[in-house]
Amino acid sequence: MGKLIIPVDVKLFCAVTFSDTVLYNGTKLLLENNFGPIEIRSAIYDFDFTQYYFKEMGAGLKKQLLGFERLIAPDRLPDYKLTTNEIEKKFTINENRKLNIDPGYLSAGKVVLATTKNFDHRIYLGKGIYGDVHLRYRGRKFQFNSWTYPDYRDMKMIEFFEILRKKYMKEHDKLIKKKG
Repeated sequence: MGKLIIPVDVKLFCAVTFSDTVLYNGTKLLLENNFGPIEIRSAIYDFDFTQYYFKEMGAGLKKQLLGFERLIAPDRLPDYKLTTNEIEKKFTINENRKLNIDPGYLSAGKVVLATTKNFDHRIYLGKGIYGDVHLRYRGRKFQFNSWTYPDYRDMKMIEFFEILRKKYMKEHDKLIKKKG
């Protein structure tokens, strides 16, 4: 029988897609109220990798990634996704979202996104939420999967996750020593 090992805490992040900057600035405050202080932010960039959100949110979308200071237990990811869904609902008009918030976590070896959509490569986490290993960290770099979204393959995203991982690994090493 295998020995049960509870994983160490992980680094929470959110990827936010939006078109209204004023609305987005208010959303960042709501995220901080729920998840704690934002530690790092990517640059805001044009989200033109897909037209998936255009019908609902319009064209000219922007995106930014936010990494939070506080570490979380990985099994809490469904709770964070439910919270971001509630924030999205606050800014929904005629059943059209005005922003999309995708929470996830970064561990030493992967980037996991939370989603409400099931698919063959996603694992059920509970509370109607699935986990999607979007990037793997191997050979000192992030590796894509065949299902990795186009924007998560872009260097802007990879650079953000490299910085977030460096910050996380300093905390991770302390957690491992404390646990050991």
